[in-house]
Amino acid sequence: MAKKILIIEDEKTLRFLLAQSLIAAGFEIEEAVDGEEGLKKMRENKPDLVLLDLILPTIHGFEVLTQIKKDSSLESIPVLILSNLGQKEEIEKGLKLGATDFLIKAHFSLDEIVEKIKKVLSL
Repeated sequence: MAKKILIIEDEKTLRFLLAQSLIAAGFEIEEAVDGEEGLKKMRENKPDLVLLDLILPTIHGFEVLTQIKKDSSLESIPVLILSNLGQKEEIEKGLKLGATDFLIKAHFSLDEIVEKIKKVLSL
């Protein structure tokens, strides 16, 4: 059965490109355009991994991550932060809050992101 990835990203073009790359790699995709919708979809569908942007409408990515890690039914789901923010403090904060990894959008191609997800999921 295909692994399910939830993409929480408000930027439509990037969300579409990520979804297409992951579908091509054999993943099942769920999308959310803001933090609130992302948390709702996580609770309903329990994805195998979450790709989380930080700058989001409604609930900021760090707050989404905090809520995920406080919820015993969600806390074990790996979260990859995918953000344009890349200051040392932000990366440290993301990892401290429980993110599996922090990817800076400008530094990774779509293929590299797919490979990183496969690695995290041990595929």
